[in-house]
Amino acid sequence: MQTTAQSLGALLKSARDIMRKDKGLNGDLDRLPMLTWIMFLKFLDDLELQREGEAQLAGKKFKPAVEPPYRWRDWAAKSDGITGDELIAFINNEETTRPDGKKGAGLFRYLRTLTSSNGDDRRDVIATVFKGVQNRMVSGYLLRDVINKLNGIHFTSSDELHTLGALYESMLREMRDAAGDSGEFYTPRAVVRFMVTVTDPRLGETVLDPASGTGGFLVEAYNHLSKQVKTVADRKVLQEKSLFGCEPKSLPYLLCQMNLVLHGLDSPQIDPGNSLRFKLTDIGERDRVDVILTNPPFGGEEEKGIQGNFPEDRQTAETALLFLQLIMRKLRKHSLSALGRGIKGEVLPARAAVVVPNGILFGDGVCARIKEELLKDFNLHTIVRLPNGVFAPYTSIPTNILFFDRSGPTKHVWFYEQPLPEGRKNYTKTAPIQFEAFAPVVAWWPKRKETDQAWKVPASELLAAGCNLDRKNPRAKEDITHLPPEQLAASIQQKEQLIAEIMGNIRHLLAKHAK
Repeated sequence: MQTTAQSLGALLKSARDIMRKDKGLNGDLDRLPMLTWIMFLKFLDDLELQREGEAQLAGKKFKPAVEPPYRWRDWAAKSDGITGDELIAFINNEETTRPDGKKGAGLFRYLRTLTSSNGDDRRDVIATVFKGVQNRMVSGYLLRDVINKLNGIHFTSSDELHTLGALYESMLREMRDAAGDSGEFYTPRAVVRFMVTVTDPRLGETVLDPASGTGGFLVEAYNHLSKQVKTVADRKVLQEKSLFGCEPKSLPYLLCQMNLVLHGLDSPQIDPGNSLRFKLTDIGERDRVDVILTNPPFGGEEEKGIQGNFPEDRQTAETALLFLQLIMRKLRKHSLSALGRGIKGEVLPARAAVVVPNGILFGDGVCARIKEELLKDFNLHTIVRLPNGVFAPYTSIPTNILFFDRSGPTKHVWFYEQPLPEGRKNYTKTAPIQFEAFAPVVAWWPKRKETDQAWKVPASELLAAGCNLDRKNPRAKEDITHLPPEQLAASIQQKEQLIAEIMGNIRHLLAKHAK
């Protein structure tokens, strides 16, 4: 039976209301992951039933990813099935009495030990997902009530999946809000969609997000590529050879897997390790990709072991700078994709769109050396300067999007200042940026000319200025008195940092001259 958006929303709300009664759960940060792994298992079973039916019609033998009695239909689907302490023991314990009455591994232990030895890659995905999953509910009776509610979702129609995908995204936003400072910065859907639109991945190209989080960029790239599918072979390319990610934190990893699966990717290829764990010089052409879309973490600090993977004169604790180097290294030098062609049939260069904090634009030292390489060895063709509050409430730090490719050295950099809507001083959590706000820059993109928002600077000028990319709009007058207090403080802090860096350089030159 088809589930409407309204009934699906009500169903998920009632499941969350039941969870509020459980003493083991503390807020949405606990409730939403619980909902996710339960829905993941329900979805998996619906998918298996569908594939089993298809195999029977084709006269082929079906290999299930999950064997009885661990399938959803074996222990969860019956409303009067195992409950209370028996249900908690079946899920949590290493050894337990299974629903079929026999002694054996508990559910989570079984799922964590799955391997793809039977030729089903989904088994590896399931095992990796459940390595980081915990059941935090303590009442087996309340857990049974939640399972019975979620059993009412039927993952069998594309319309229903789309509806659930949209609801799931709203749940992810809530969870990131609940996470506060401990959460990853949420990239607004409008920003993600803009980056994907102008980067324009083509079917046949490989797309990577090395800091996947909950999968926003990969979902949007999947939607973009889906529109290019015309044949069964195209569908296979999209499903198996197009999208790749990396997310080391267990909770975002689970959420990312579920997010992609809900949007139609059967077996997401998400690496559960740290993208920065490989020595930069060991990354060769076969490890490279055609398109990178990402908002890497910034403000964090990586350990010495990770920093040691980078050239001695480029080592830094600043996560964003390490990721920028990784992205540059991971872009394919020559496009190997036969299908990654532009409208006129030209082969598109490997390219990246990366969100960075303002500090990277004006930073010197290691930062300047990385930017020098970016200008000399890559085509840094565009920097879009985002307006105030785009990342509210996660950070008030001004942000930019760098767009660069492997078509050759930079000749000039176009700057585009994304304006705030008329009468607005900033975006907020309750009034976020919408994709429509990017319509002017999307229209400007293919046929560029200087406007009140767009201007270009020769690469030679930027290199001569120590690779300072923090260029203000020459046609705009900044009136910092109109900035909100936190933005004003950030602006003053940046200027103080820049002054301190300039003074440090002057002292260094004077000391050198004195010798």
